[in-house]
Amino acid sequence: MKTIRLLPLLPLAAAALFAAEGKNCGCDCCKDRPKGTACCCFEDTPAAPAAAAANDGIKRHDLRGVVTNVYADRSALLVRHEEIPGFMKPMTMLFKVDAATLQAARKGQTITARMSRQGNDWVLEDVKVVAQP
Repeated sequence: MKTIRLLPLLPLAAAALFAAEGKNCGCDCCKDRPKGTACCCFEDTPAAPAAAAANDGIKRHDLRGVVTNVYADRSALLVRHEEIPGFMKPMTMLFKVDAATLQAARKGQTITARMSRQGNDWVLEDVKVVAQP
């Protein structure tokens, strides 16, 4: 009689069970996940944007400035920024931004952000409006 070993199939069965909606394995990283969320041990999770940005080799600088104009047709903001010590004197520059930032931006807002040079474009990321006193 031939013996069939089912042990190697056990991880596949567990993966199918835990990946089902509302199930997770109970490991430390899954115990606080919302109901209906599959176990992180068995799902493909994309890298967090901030983590990806930290490892992309692009040099970023903190920036503080005032939005002087919004150019929706160019996906850009014109920003008069303060000096970036050791990198750039204060000036007014055009920066590319993502769609959400473009929609939320208003002329006259004081902002903080992370600026970088990406290809031929100056780009702002992590844009936040500074509360006015």
